[in-house]
Amino acid sequence: MEWLINDALPVLARIFIVWIFPFSFIDKIINHEAAVKQASSSWLPGGAALLYPAMAVELLTPPMIVFGFYDGIAAFVLAGYCAITALLFHNFWSYPRFWSSDSEGNPHVWDFFKNFGLVGGLIFVMLASGFFQSAEKEIEEVTMLTPEVLTVAGAPEGR
Repeated sequence: MEWLINDALPVLARIFIVWIFPFSFIDKIINHEAAVKQASSSWLPGGAALLYPAMAVELLTPPMIVFGFYDGIAAFVLAGYCAITALLFHNFWSYPRFWSSDSEGNPHVWDFFKNFGLVGGLIFVMLASGFFQSAEKEIEEVTMLTPEVLTVAGAPEGR
């Protein structure tokens, strides 16, 4: 039972958090025209060009998270991706009566909430990986630099 709780369940949880993304990547290949149309539907310019980095995020970050290879950074990137896509492409508030089941905005309400549910799960991955502690340590190291260290590093003295 200890093996299940300590080893199997955390891996299974990571798989379940990210398993939608490889399928979304495949869908963007199979239904490429629809993916380009959706990517271009935002107010953001160059949506079609941003489709390819988005596909890279969907393909690369899930195995990194599942296998623990820079999993905190991958979870941070994927959480940002989920938040940004929720705000750009699931703006349910722009539809009238979005809570009504017959409104075009109703599915966007649930997709928006699902994206932020994924963000919550990915924050747990960041916590488990020590991402926040290592980021805090890096920030402390950078802010603790003295003028002598900066001069040695090549920065002008007095800055």
